[in-house]
Amino acid sequence: MTSPRKASTTVRIGCAGWSIPAAHRALFGAGDSMLARYATRFDCVEINSSFYRPHRRQTYARWASSVPRGFRFSVKLPRTISHEQRLRASGPLLDRFLEECSGLGGKLGCLLLQLPPSLALEPRVAATFLAMLRRRFAGAVACEPRHASWFAPRAAELLRRHRIARVAADPVPHPGADLPAGDGAFAYWRWHGSPRMYYSAYGEADLRARAALVRSQRVRRQWVILDNTAHGHAIADAACLQAILRRGGTRS
Repeated sequence: MTSPRKASTTVRIGCAGWSIPAAHRALFGAGDSMLARYATRFDCVEINSSFYRPHRRQTYARWASSVPRGFRFSVKLPRTISHEQRLRASGPLLDRFLEECSGLGGKLGCLLLQLPPSLALEPRVAATFLAMLRRRFAGAVACEPRHASWFAPRAAELLRRHRIARVAADPVPHPGADLPAGDGAFAYWRWHGSPRMYYSAYGEADLRARAALVRSQRVRRQWVILDNTAHGHAIADAACLQAILRRGGTRS
């Protein structure tokens, strides 16, 4: 029998993108599109293409119509905001992005803000941006910082104050980056493949250890995104993690 804390934890498991390698097609049911087929197995997906280019609101709406009611999307904020503007003077860009991805409707589950490794924490700039984001969007937000300054206690407190989850990443860019921080009700894991980022598979033994970390978190909602997509390992690893967590009693 699982503890009340574990039983109340919901874990969504998915991949960065919905490409399905031919070797893993048997894991999925039928569907009118690759996304529809992907959604027969997983209940979330991370959209990374929005980082590189905008998508029309109608495109997001079409994606939303392709998946079941309980499916959710995580959408990555554009690099124009995170890497070019570096969180400064980006209100119009943010408004445009939010208008576009509003096409997902209630299936918009999370926003993902990935920061460049060179972007150090500037508390005033970060607080201004996060407050602006929160005035416009009340849902779940995850931030993946990669500069060491973002892993200090004051950064965690800033994220917590604005209800932003600090991504728990692998490979680990700095000590402590492998565990969630910030928002106490939401955790977001991004596993990029290790030892070779984007290319390496995790395998069952590694995923068992990672599943234990996921189970140990005292948060109501968690997302786990596999981003080791370069050789198609994300699908198999996500399916394996799904099975491990189900056997362990955590809802997924």
